[in-house]
Amino acid sequence: MIILYHNQSKITSIVSSETIDFPNEIGQNVVTVLLDFADKFQNELLVWCHESHKENLNTNEIEGLFHHKKFLFSFNPSTSNYFNRELGYIEDSPFVKVNKEVRYVTWQMSSHVGAVHASVLKACSNDLKIESNFDYFLNSFAKRAIVFGLLCYSEPKLFIHQNKISSYEESNLFELFKFNKQHYKTRWIFLLFFNLFLFEKRLPLFPFLVSIFYKKRTINPEGLDKIEINSTKKIIEKGTIDVLIPTIGRKEYLLDVLQNLASQTYLPTNVIIIEQNPSENSGSELDYVENNEWPFRIKHHFTQQAGVCNARNIGLALIESEFCFLADDDIVFNKYLIENVMNSFQSTGNEVLLVSCHLKTQSIIKQQPKQFPIFGGGHAFVKTSCLKGLKFNMAYEFGFGEDGDFGMQLLNKGYDILFISTSEIIHLKAPIGGFRTKPVLKWSHEQIQPKPSPTVMLYRLKHDTKEQLLLYKVTLFLKNLNGNFLKNPFNYIAVFKSKWNKSVYWANKLNNEY
Repeated sequence: MIILYHNQSKITSIVSSETIDFPNEIGQNVVTVLLDFADKFQNELLVWCHESHKENLNTNEIEGLFHHKKFLFSFNPSTSNYFNRELGYIEDSPFVKVNKEVRYVTWQMSSHVGAVHASVLKACSNDLKIESNFDYFLNSFAKRAIVFGLLCYSEPKLFIHQNKISSYEESNLFELFKFNKQHYKTRWIFLLFFNLFLFEKRLPLFPFLVSIFYKKRTINPEGLDKIEINSTKKIIEKGTIDVLIPTIGRKEYLLDVLQNLASQTYLPTNVIIIEQNPSENSGSELDYVENNEWPFRIKHHFTQQAGVCNARNIGLALIESEFCFLADDDIVFNKYLIENVMNSFQSTGNEVLLVSCHLKTQSIIKQQPKQFPIFGGGHAFVKTSCLKGLKFNMAYEFGFGEDGDFGMQLLNKGYDILFISTSEIIHLKAPIGGFRTKPVLKWSHEQIQPKPSPTVMLYRLKHDTKEQLLLYKVTLFLKNLNGNFLKNPFNYIAVFKSKWNKSVYWANKLNNEY
């Protein structure tokens, strides 16, 4: 392990576990030395730390964080990040609102402290440029590499004490527009300019014009792909797994799912079926649960209360095994699914995996495991210990957003969601799918119907920054533009605002009720 201490721009001292002296590197550019060391010491961990945090660097913890090589860790103890709140005007992902109390997935890196395996930097070195701004270099690298499987985190364990500092150098609008142009589609610089003018009455004309001349930055994933993820972390002990399936009115499809499970090379211990039928005096129609013989125990619970959130919550309480498969009742998969996923748990050392789920007509390009910003309740595998204290929020019942909210609960507990494209599930989207019993929504009587759906708005209010919410408002408006806008733009805008405000009202009402 080699530690580079710096004063933001220059190297001030270097400490190596091999007791090597580096007198020639003192006073040099941080990025220059970092890339040079990545070439010379390809089997080392490279750590950077601002000299003001020297005594707080948790050197005893760092090596343990790297149970495989494909990590990039960093931590910013200040109340903001290098790219401050305006980033929300262009980035619509959970990576913006960083929870600094736990390990949290994000490409937002910091010069305060961080660590990466030298082989990772070496693999990407042809696409990395020496820059005087160390923070910009780190964020540019992480933003490009995270989509190709470099696992990037804000990690408070890099420091011994998580003392918050009130302020630190942040980007200016020139850097934000530059970053926007280099890492997003060109149209986003126009949207950033528009949002700053519309919501903050700022007119950053010069930063906008300068950014037009920057070229887009990319990264060739070929080198990264050659770095295998072989975790040394012992994540599997008992190796048992339960399957949770909520179902309503899909008797034949569910039978196919059970038969798929029965043919697995790695059998589940329990299959938990939460059957719903809200019809008066109804009973179970799943006769094959008792009549057929199964190579696993079936926990069958019948309820007359419809709703996937309620059904999943009932099922969560019945999970006994070390891992669980949150499944759906109209999916198809091969006999190696669970075996392959258990192998992925071991190889990645990660507690939450999301396998590929697609329609029959779709195909998935195989990729390296990578961090995923969303959660899918029908194709997720989770270590059961992660689920302690978690429930699907009943405010989302019969709406949309319950999976996303559940995923955010996992992220905010310090767990990451990895997408495994090499394991796949086909979603049949059965003809009787969707909401098979027509729910009466609380806002259905409103003369002006809320838009977006109040449950979608609830998710946004809970998990977005203020700027991200405003970005969503603008993009929703633009996506729904039609000929009526040209006929009467003022009335069109007024109606849009009324629907938006109605959605906010019902979202807050749902939030207060549950």
